[in-house]
Amino acid sequence: MRSLDRLTLAHLWLSFAAFAIACVFGLWQMLARSPWPAPFFTPSNYFLSVTAHGSIMAYVLPTFFIMGFGYFTAERALDRRLPLRRLAWAGFGIGIFGVAMAVATILSGRASVLYTFYPPLTGSVWFYIGLVLVVAASWIWCAIMIVAMRDWKRANPGAPVPLAMFATVANAIMWLWTTAGVGTELVFQIIPAALGWTDSVDVGLSRTLFSWTLHAIVYFWLFPAYIAFYTMAPKAAGGRLYSDTMGRVSFVLFLLYSLPVGMHHLFMDPEHSTGFKFLQMTLTVLVTVPTLFTIFTISASMEIAGRLRGGKGLFGWIGALPWERPMVLATGLAFFMLWFGGGGGLINMSYGMNAMVHNTSWVTAHFHLIFGGTVVIMYFAIAYEIWPHVAGSPANSPARQRLQLWLWAIGMMVMTIPWHWLGLLGQWRRVAQFDYTNPLIAQWGPWVLVSVFGGALLLASALLFVWNLAQAHRRPASAVDAFSFARALHEHDRAPRVLNGFGVWNVLVAVLMLAAYGFPIAQFLIDDRPAALVHRTSGRAP
Repeated sequence: MRSLDRLTLAHLWLSFAAFAIACVFGLWQMLARSPWPAPFFTPSNYFLSVTAHGSIMAYVLPTFFIMGFGYFTAERALDRRLPLRRLAWAGFGIGIFGVAMAVATILSGRASVLYTFYPPLTGSVWFYIGLVLVVAASWIWCAIMIVAMRDWKRANPGAPVPLAMFATVANAIMWLWTTAGVGTELVFQIIPAALGWTDSVDVGLSRTLFSWTLHAIVYFWLFPAYIAFYTMAPKAAGGRLYSDTMGRVSFVLFLLYSLPVGMHHLFMDPEHSTGFKFLQMTLTVLVTVPTLFTIFTISASMEIAGRLRGGKGLFGWIGALPWERPMVLATGLAFFMLWFGGGGGLINMSYGMNAMVHNTSWVTAHFHLIFGGTVVIMYFAIAYEIWPHVAGSPANSPARQRLQLWLWAIGMMVMTIPWHWLGLLGQWRRVAQFDYTNPLIAQWGPWVLVSVFGGALLLASALLFVWNLAQAHRRPASAVDAFSFARALHEHDRAPRVLNGFGVWNVLVAVLMLAAYGFPIAQFLIDDRPAALVHRTSGRAP
């Protein structure tokens, strides 16, 4: 096995093993909130479980998957040796050490602060240092991706950077911007409080800094799915990408629009003016633009493939697509869940309507559909697509892969549709259990049990996914065709300079971030504001 393949597999297996464990935590939490008894239930265990589940899903699964997929993409798309491989392995070592430190602290009961870790509730400093190490590992990955693209451009002056690599570097640059907010919060507020160096913390400033990261991190998670939409799904369907230029524009717009929008998570917070909340709400609306571009472009790409396969009439191309191929099936299911998840997000980001669903199960349903639905199902498809090329043998049979994808999509819909309805009924989140003897709450019970069934399907799908991948390592090595990304319908020898690099876009991001966050952050430093006393968790329920 080649060194790069070992590097890719190490990252992917860490992310997927952690993911399977997090799914077990997730189902247990749903049982704890249901009318049925959950084993080992205490409020302390519940918040420990939520912290472990959220931290793994938000930080471990996507970060290591994106790093592994990025290393794979850099060498395959650029057709040259990955630079700084030793540094990449060092980054992996730093990251896995950080994961072990953070998870051990959570399981000890000294960090039950949820993955958002809003002060004044503060956990053990080792939890935060562990997460900082994971972020540091991801920064090493960002640097390697940027260097790989720079070296390729020097060797190929004027040539367009392959779209898969262009998008990967866009994600790396966005991640560097994204982590600036939470990094500042951790270094200057939370870690000093956790160490006992300060007895109070400005909660408003902390929440504002975290909002810098809170929404942009979703697009860090989302980028691999969109990379697969543009550069893998059209080829799997037997066609070509409708427009390479549209892909570049979409990834640039994600970079621009995903960052200065986090304050829509603070609509109910009193520290900020209506004007700045409205500004960020407006910027949030613009995030729909690259998504709409993507829906159009990928639909057109699939139509090309369907008509090449003999599809006739207005919609005959849809039935002609090779739905038996996991990448094509996953793309269709991802678009279906994106419709519902994105529609719910329009409610969340609307200044007036947000008050109806704030801190209810509606919000939980939204981000599970976007991340757990659209994003994770494409992680599955990417893994199935690249596994023969990194493991030397294909993953389990396509039939079992399709079964796993269907189980995941059905389970996600069965779980989240009741959550949407319960959110409209007022069911709050971040609560360990409900008193179902209360007539007002008793009506929630049947819907909660339906969602538990959906969670069980998700756990079954997660375990089947890990089993499918593991089977590849039990088979003898077999020859596979060389990997390649989708080709565009109209290929060009040149690309506009602004769509072949990120200099201009970094300047525009800086301008937008200054406009969106300049005064909202500066006001905390200018005004003499009251600070909250730090509460350090000791394993008891918050």
